[in-house]
Amino acid sequence: MTTPNPLSAAPHAAVAPIAPAARPDSAGDGTRATPRPAVRKGWRRGWPLRALAGVVAWLIALGLFFPIFWMALTSIKSEQQAYSTAFVFTPTLQSFRDVLLGSNYFGFAWNSVAIALGSTVLSLLIAVPAAYAMAFFPTKRTQSTLLWMLSTKMMPSVGVLVPIYLLWKSSGLLDTVTGLVIIYTLINLPIAVWMAYTYFCEIPREILEAARVDGATVWTEIVYLVLPMALPGIASTALLLVILSWNEAFWSINLSSSHAAPLTVFIASFSSPEGLFWAKLSAASVLAVAPVLILGWVSQKQLVRGLTFGAVK
Repeated sequence: MTTPNPLSAAPHAAVAPIAPAARPDSAGDGTRATPRPAVRKGWRRGWPLRALAGVVAWLIALGLFFPIFWMALTSIKSEQQAYSTAFVFTPTLQSFRDVLLGSNYFGFAWNSVAIALGSTVLSLLIAVPAAYAMAFFPTKRTQSTLLWMLSTKMMPSVGVLVPIYLLWKSSGLLDTVTGLVIIYTLINLPIAVWMAYTYFCEIPREILEAARVDGATVWTEIVYLVLPMALPGIASTALLLVILSWNEAFWSINLSSSHAAPLTVFIASFSSPEGLFWAKLSAASVLAVAPVLILGWVSQKQLVRGLTFGAVK
């Protein structure tokens, strides 16, 4: 005989539904109340420091831009007005006419283009395989080698001027485009290797390992995997090398005179024992820096993207 369960025998009592708790963001009439924006107390407390940082940044930017502005302003003055600091004057393009008609500007410009592009291509042809080997096949001496390459940039150029000048003279490379391309490549090669190495280190090794399983060779890895994945960094490296080669003045003035002289020698030619022709010198400087300024302005997004590629993990 089973004992009846008193709970099952009891009639089922009606249970009143539990009303949902009122949401704090409800207005009571079924509509949602507009949330109040969060007030960041730290933002209010830190605005003087941010404002001061902005003012300092603008002052630094104006200080960097002022020499370019003054150079452009002096280029449209006459030689007599060039020695005046007045902002009110009669503009003239006579200095540009004298520079373009009195000298072979386009010959100097062509030498600059050939030297900048030639040294950039040669630097990348050497830097990419070197950075590939250091990034994907590192050894105990990889970091030491990179630091040694970078330390060569700290050595003053005048310290090796005499031996390089004698070597170039004996080998027939003095006052030639080839000689300047070689010396510019040696100068910019540490920077090219360092930047390419940084970009290659961001590429996942698993991708290369999968390609090797499929039978990819080293050449296939570099051309079809490494270079496309690091293209923003390689492009920014190339732009930086072009700018550095275009602005190099020490070696071009000492290793060239007429046949292979770039625009840096062209600018220096307006400094003579008779004095400085400030208006013509400024006009020549504007013509020399205008191409690289336009290149940097047009490609600034690509340059910044490449320089920051791999900087934030």
